[in-house]
Amino acid sequence: MKTVVIENPILNSPFEMPRRHFKFNDEGITDEVVQSRRPSSYFVPIASPKKKGKQLTFDTTWTQDRAKENDDINFIRSRVALWRDQGYPGITPVTRSLLEYWTRLDRERRLFFCQIEALETLIYLTEAASKSNDEHIFNQLRDAAAAAGTPLLRLAAKMATGAGKTIVMAMLIAWNTLNRLAYPSSGRFSDAFLIVTFRVP
Repeated sequence: MKTVVIENPILNSPFEMPRRHFKFNDEGITDEVVQSRRPSSYFVPIASPKKKGKQLTFDTTWTQDRAKENDDINFIRSRVALWRDQGYPGITPVTRSLLEYWTRLDRERRLFFCQIEALETLIYLTEAASKSNDEHIFNQLRDAAAAAGTPLLRLAAKMATGAGKTIVMAMLIAWNTLNRLAYPSSGRFSDAFLIVTFRVP
């Protein structure tokens, strides 16, 4: 397998939507830059068994032909992007004020794009998806919950280490609390929160 040396792996600003990515081919990552956002996908490891003495070992090669796109995530991502470009229709005035505050360019500490997008996604699903003819997203989520053996519908955002998950959690609490105060009869917002943490030894 050819060794690829990428002098500078950083292609995008953390404050803007990613617009470039390194291409993968059958041999793995390349230094070729593609002018688009990388679709959400995961690699399916297909191990090649090799016998070494009495023990069977597995060598795994991660290549594009074993990559599978996350169709549901890419669809939701596209719907959130469209909703963002349209100016966030279908949300409460409280939510609009919060989004305007959180996305201001003159903030002392700007938020990362991934933080804003995680927040936007959960807001879209809660406040705007049903008004944008995306009710089927919730049907899929309910089906997945039922298949997992629980009637409890959960929404989650998966974020990388160092992406600022704690800040997103604080913003979600503020969004829920302020909306609940403004609209106490709405069942969409909560004023009670359980925070579960764990400590790595």
